[in-house]
Amino acid sequence: MKIVIIGAGLGGLATALSLGRAGFEDVTVIERASELRPLGVGINLLPHAVRELTELGLAEQVAAIAAAPGRLAYFNRHGQPVWSEPRGLDAGYQWPQLSVHRGEFQLLLVEAVRERFGADAIGLGWRATGVEHGVEVSDATRASGGIRRQERVRFADAAGDELVLDADVVVAADGIHSAIRAQANPGEGAPPWNRLLLWRGTAVVPTYLDGRTMIMAGDAEQKFVAYPLAAGATGEAAPEGFTRVNFIAERRAPEGVDETADWNHAVDPAPIVELFADWRFDWLDVPGVIAAADEILEYPMVDRDPLERWIFGRTTLLGDAAHALYPNGSNGASQAILDARTLAFHLAGAAAAGGAGDDTDDADDGSAIDAALAAYEADRRPATTKLSGMTRQLGPERVMQLAYERAPQGFADVHDVIPEAELQQIADSYKVAAGFHPDRLNERSSLTRAVRA
Repeated sequence: MKIVIIGAGLGGLATALSLGRAGFEDVTVIERASELRPLGVGINLLPHAVRELTELGLAEQVAAIAAAPGRLAYFNRHGQPVWSEPRGLDAGYQWPQLSVHRGEFQLLLVEAVRERFGADAIGLGWRATGVEHGVEVSDATRASGGIRRQERVRFADAAGDELVLDADVVVAADGIHSAIRAQANPGEGAPPWNRLLLWRGTAVVPTYLDGRTMIMAGDAEQKFVAYPLAAGATGEAAPEGFTRVNFIAERRAPEGVDETADWNHAVDPAPIVELFADWRFDWLDVPGVIAAADEILEYPMVDRDPLERWIFGRTTLLGDAAHALYPNGSNGASQAILDARTLAFHLAGAAAAGGAGDDTDDADDGSAIDAALAAYEADRRPATTKLSGMTRQLGPERVMQLAYERAPQGFADVHDVIPEAELQQIADSYKVAAGFHPDRLNERSSLTRAVRA
């Protein structure tokens, strides 16, 4: 079975490694960027994603460049505690939660893909322009007619040259601005913006709380998130008494800021520091963290509306191309990894059943592949659709909004305004929907299934 993956982001690379783990050999990844560099800031890999990375044999490598938060704590904008819970191994999972620099993690996956499939497994500098479904191609190895039906993907480079690849399966992991999604949904347009601005950065700051806590403070109008990172791309450890953190500052955009603005660029920290000037808690100086940033990048908070289908011919969407989510819940990268592992699991079943996209003279007998793709979508699309709705309602961060709505000026004890049972229910319902409730995750069966015994 020949498989082409569009996009060398986290989802595309995890798909390649998942397919390799399942025994597939003919896997090619094509990326539009001409160079892969350690770009971005921090992301969280939740225990369900770390389980899959462990089964891919990457756990120790990822852990070596990551920090492992042991607690998640929510606060209101006055710094008062709303909800706190253990995370990772401290919460009884068999796998940790890991916070890692996105670019470093991507390069780790790149090296793993090249080690598994060869130095030329990832083609760079090619932008996907479209896919044709069910193209008849000659195949001298076929005993009946010498014809098979495949997907044909077209790419273009900066010079205008074209690359054409045929495959039994195409995986479109080309991100929130996916060309393949746009081809299948031509009227969809740009990702919708909810008018929240995000400012992301990293900084070395005095260690707060126990040094292993991920914190979120604020509400739906203004929020601050911070969590520990490892040494970072420079390899420089933080001095004693200090911690390198990733942070996200969030604020509703004022009138006049247009969604077509020039995003994803470095900005002056001073206006952002001013927005959070009053957020000086006895356990964390928020404006001080922002002011200490190495660099601050500005983004709009956008997602994608859920689709009614992901499969077109034998091409499927995956990761942000299928279900870009708001970052509420810190779950985007983890869901892409789950997509990758689930897809490989079902395709391995198709290969074991003998379905490699072979055709007879009169009819397509690649039904095993079609069934595998349908099973992948059945497993993942309803789950991510539900998750999308929950993240639009703030996901587990809803506890902060409830605290704001019921006690905007603060409280003596959060349980005076939100019963503990209600807080626990919000936390548990999100874990169940996202696939990482500890009891269910620890007990569910593996997504590893090899093509060959």
